[in-house]
Amino acid sequence: MATHSTADRILLLLKSRGPTSTAELASALQTTTEGARQQVNKLVEAGLVRGTTEAQATHTGAGRPSQAWVLTAAGHAHFPDRHAELTRSLITTVREVFGEAGLDRLISQREGASRSAYLQACEDLTELEPRLRKLAELRDEEGYMARLERDGGDWLLVEDHCPICAAAESCQGFCRSELDVFREVAGPGGALRREEHLIAGARRCVYRITPVIVDH
Repeated sequence: MATHSTADRILLLLKSRGPTSTAELASALQTTTEGARQQVNKLVEAGLVRGTTEAQATHTGAGRPSQAWVLTAAGHAHFPDRHAELTRSLITTVREVFGEAGLDRLISQREGASRSAYLQACEDLTELEPRLRKLAELRDEEGYMARLERDGGDWLLVEDHCPICAAAESCQGFCRSELDVFREVAGPGGALRREEHLIAGARRCVYRITPVIVDH
């Protein structure tokens, strides 16, 4: 990635240093604090940087919360890596060595692990909304930049990023298995379908969940 612009230099500093204050950025960039703050605000608006609070030691030994900046998942994605190429190569190798049956076993194993983790996290949540919110929270922690939104009487699970995009492009069985797991998490109280699919050319993945009245 080219690092000539101030924005690129800030991204590189955050990538290499981790949480960094506005004053520290200004010092590294040899600019004013206000100038650094303006540049950071632009990156925040672009979804590349977010604020975080860290404990900072004072001269008296007490802790004081301090504002620092870190990269978002989208910010990290600005840096080139070989993960996508490696993932595609591994999937190709699995196909060649173990065939489609071996690849299906790999996908089933991953699906089983996800199902177990998600269902366990939702074990005590009987209503649809809390289950969906927990699912969005878990997916966000996994790097999918996920959130839950209301759309009329329905819910939308929105994922702005796909950290396994390379794998999904090479084998859409990953997407099918995720859809099955999501439906299990929603349970009988929610009819879930995919409305937007990143692999199909959309800019994100969106799942619509329509509440269903369940007869007890």
